[in-house]
Amino acid sequence: MDAPRRVAQEAFRGADGLTLVADVTGPEDGPCVVLLHGGGQTRQSWASTLRLIAASGRRVIAPDARGHGESDRPASGEYTIRANADDLLALLEQLPLRPVLVGASMGGLSAMRVIADKGCGVASGLALVDVTPTLNPKGTRRIREFMTSAPDGFAHVEAAADAVAAYLPHRPRPKDLSGLLSNLRLGGDGRLRWHWDPRLLDHPQAEHERDRRRLERDLRGLVTPILLIRGAQSDVVDDKAYQHFLRAFPKAKVETVQGAGHMIAGDSNSQFNTAIVEFLDQVAPVARSA
Repeated sequence: MDAPRRVAQEAFRGADGLTLVADVTGPEDGPCVVLLHGGGQTRQSWASTLRLIAASGRRVIAPDARGHGESDRPASGEYTIRANADDLLALLEQLPLRPVLVGASMGGLSAMRVIADKGCGVASGLALVDVTPTLNPKGTRRIREFMTSAPDGFAHVEAAADAVAAYLPHRPRPKDLSGLLSNLRLGGDGRLRWHWDPRLLDHPQAEHERDRRRLERDLRGLVTPILLIRGAQSDVVDDKAYQHFLRAFPKAKVETVQGAGHMIAGDSNSQFNTAIVEFLDQVAPVARSA
């Protein structure tokens, strides 16, 4: 693999005049990969994956979604699958290369919506990280409960770490909390809050479910190479959702990561990264000099 490359911060134009802030690295002439994080996360969730993919000779772009991290928060408070997909489509129009889309949870729904709307030509491959059009309501409800559990924020980063540990009891609590700090912002009252817009949760769940059903219908028949990476312990893409996905997309490749829940990249980063790079080698190979 290539030597580590500098990670630059760049601004891209999203929909509705929003600015999306992204980490960008890797050779400009390499195959392009866009990493799309999940709801309530930031682009920092891809830190090690981004560097690994760049070192393999690929151009990597990892944006903060609207209302997350350093990207703009829309005045409208619009956080539907469609709104996120419109941002992604605007970003893709600014890229010189047709990318592979890697989407975790919310990011995967955005990627699927873009491909459903624009067809297979918009991306050379799609990797879905523990997300399918059909999700287990119990798992999504648990995510929502975690995201709404500390409306007044935290007095210190250790309190935030306690909340994460309670939500993800199977994951060892990290000794270094600097990564967690990147997902928090300091408020004027001196308290730490998650680095995303609380209005993200205002959209009715019933509408989200209708959007996902439309998504599956609109994706049927498309032949974009698809990889589903699912966590063996996930309560979001459970066995029922997984089997439903296989019936709808029988040609999709599936990797099941043992010991991982919904947050696969954080639960089992090494196995996750291996699966992603193997998929990229198939759908976006790097040209090697003789």
